[in-house]
Amino acid sequence: MTFNPQFAKIGEILIHRGVVTEDQVTEAINKQVNFGLKLGETLRKLGYITEKDLLNALYLQLDYEVVKEDELLNLDLQIVKLIPEPFAVENRVMAIKKKGNSIVVAMTDPENIVNYDSLKKVLGKNITPVLIGDSTLTDTLERYYKNIRTTSQMEDAVGSFEFVAVDEDENEISIDTKVDADAPVVKLINLIITEAIKSNATDIHIEPLTRNTRVRFRIDGALREVMSPPIGLHPGMVSLVKVMSKLNIAERRLPQDGHISLRTAVKSVDVRVSIVPTVTGEKVVMRLLDKGEFGFNLTTLGFTEENLTTFRKWIKRPYGITIVSGPTGSGKSTTLHAALKEIKDIETNIVTVEDPVEYRLDGITQIETKEKIDLTFARSLRSVLRQDPDIVLIGEIRDHETADIAIKFSLTGHLVFTTLHANDAPATITRLLDIGIQSYLVASSLNLIMAQRLVRTICKNCITDYTPSQEELQDVGISAEEAADINFKKGKGCVHCDNTGYSGRTGIFEILEVTVEIRRQIFEGKDQDLIRDTAIKNGMQTLHDSAILQMKQGVTTIKEVIKLTVSD
Repeated sequence: MTFNPQFAKIGEILIHRGVVTEDQVTEAINKQVNFGLKLGETLRKLGYITEKDLLNALYLQLDYEVVKEDELLNLDLQIVKLIPEPFAVENRVMAIKKKGNSIVVAMTDPENIVNYDSLKKVLGKNITPVLIGDSTLTDTLERYYKNIRTTSQMEDAVGSFEFVAVDEDENEISIDTKVDADAPVVKLINLIITEAIKSNATDIHIEPLTRNTRVRFRIDGALREVMSPPIGLHPGMVSLVKVMSKLNIAERRLPQDGHISLRTAVKSVDVRVSIVPTVTGEKVVMRLLDKGEFGFNLTTLGFTEENLTTFRKWIKRPYGITIVSGPTGSGKSTTLHAALKEIKDIETNIVTVEDPVEYRLDGITQIETKEKIDLTFARSLRSVLRQDPDIVLIGEIRDHETADIAIKFSLTGHLVFTTLHANDAPATITRLLDIGIQSYLVASSLNLIMAQRLVRTICKNCITDYTPSQEELQDVGISAEEAADINFKKGKGCVHCDNTGYSGRTGIFEILEVTVEIRRQIFEGKDQDLIRDTAIKNGMQTLHDSAILQMKQGVTTIKEVIKLTVSD
């Protein structure tokens, strides 16, 4: 007898397709009442099927077309907002396009007659239903209705702005310190900061172009343009940021730095403000620092088991220096705070000196430097020595004085953690010598040097196979023969990742253990290439090798490897 899915139950279809077993369907039926879900969603909640499995089964049963994810990438906002957001969220529906005289509506349950009739009344037009997965719909609703809200708010903010012709010397809008809360620039700056916090952005860039202002957020290490207000608003935006961060509004020729403390309904944020003059006007960059609880630990940073074992061994030593090196934004502070979180206990006095304090750790004494009142790293550290510390974290070694104090701490029975800007682990030694520390002091004090970077991880919702070009293979140092054994991946872009193909970041690490042999080479003033060769011979995995490993495991892409590392 021929199996006809249109006359079968969803469980029967899934069993027939070999996706689930009869026992699994029976279990789901028994638990269905407790979950308050339909059978298909219950099976999905139990982990027996994926959303795609369920959609394919529903397609066979109901004969509705399944919406393709690439169709959701560039929807017309005018079509989307035909359905009010509260109705769309509550009824799990979304208008996606016009088709003749009807509106194509993505629905998680197109057989729901009540929803269908209500939707016809809302739209006042015929409806062509298509199937969509629940999680895909959730992400798509959030993405587009967020854009609709942002666009609407920006239009409200700039709608009352009076545009006037000005020459290059009169392009600033003066703002009194008592700013009207309803002023367009106030609404706009509030909108920008609020959206940045919601998006988990680390930085906000507000930069003047020729005809408009470009606002970009740094999300997962990459800049994304989010809005383009009129250029006429730019001077007012800059002035308002200066007012909020207590900077000099009249000074437009010199760089200025300040900060803003914000409290939102979601979390408290410290905003570090940098303003620099450019040929088209002043550019503002704001770094957002979350004041909330530190949520990272060493096991979630991306370490391999071998590297994690090595790192843990050295952070538990009684004295010496552990240095994490890399450029700004490479996760150095996160790694060291995760290390402190792991080793802190009631018997140990841990003190940090930072600029600024990026993460708050309960049970640890944290000091924030303030250059304006001469509370420098060096001055803070000299006071810390009288605080009976066991472990000291120095936010960054910037000069000879700070480095000298760190060395002396480590040579007098203290364990020191710190960061340094350097390209890789061996180059960190060269950097210390360049700062002016004697080679015998560097050799005597160093325990471990770890260079790190953050690579973007492929979005799990749109991961697909990828064939790299010959040029890309050459750039990462992989032969065609080696490439044949690697299953390269990339994200094709979807609504879950805002069409970037990436979601989140993970660390890549280069750990140099200062062994007796390397200690001797540092003492003798050997160059960093020789030290690197020795470390590799002793088992050090380079940053490039670490990135290649993440690529082979399908965690990141070959483009990220090329972007962030140098082939050995």
